[in-house]
Amino acid sequence: MSGSESKQLTELLVKWKAGDQDALRFLMPLVYEELHRLAHHYLRGERPDHILQSTALVHEAFLRLVDQEPNQVENRAHFLAIAAQLMRQILVDFARSRRAAKRDHLKLSLEEAVALPQARNLDLIALDDALKELSRLNPRQSRIVELRFFGGLSIEETSEVIGTSSATVERDWTIARAWLHREVRGGLKS
Repeated sequence: MSGSESKQLTELLVKWKAGDQDALRFLMPLVYEELHRLAHHYLRGERPDHILQSTALVHEAFLRLVDQEPNQVENRAHFLAIAAQLMRQILVDFARSRRAAKRDHLKLSLEEAVALPQARNLDLIALDDALKELSRLNPRQSRIVELRFFGGLSIEETSEVIGTSSATVERDWTIARAWLHREVRGGLKS
């Protein structure tokens, strides 16, 4: 993102935070490609016949963003974190409805970002349940996973969003990955 685009994005975020709903409409073209890459990342591990596509996921997230309170949006990283959280919830909702309808499991590969072997597929609902439990036990670690894995933020960006040092983020990220690996692996065996 160029300096002028970044400045324009910040200005639009400030306007949206101040209550200007039109600002969000102008903001979306500036972040659309980044959101599309994020959606593609989520869907890359899905089965080939999955009906939800990257564009549809971005558009659904946008519709949910319109209904969000922008109070927590501070900058680009915060905005992407909110969008990532919404995309995650959309996929989980989709997986739950599909499971209820067909008793079929929607799979998502966590890749090496969560230090699971690449060949292992992970049930998205199991991951969501594990993240909810992690949030109950350690909200900061859960937030770090959300920002790093689902938001695609770097250690430094995550550090900025949650207001702690990069070393703390890196340590919590390592601990959270190990905890999730254990929880989700255990859930897959039963």
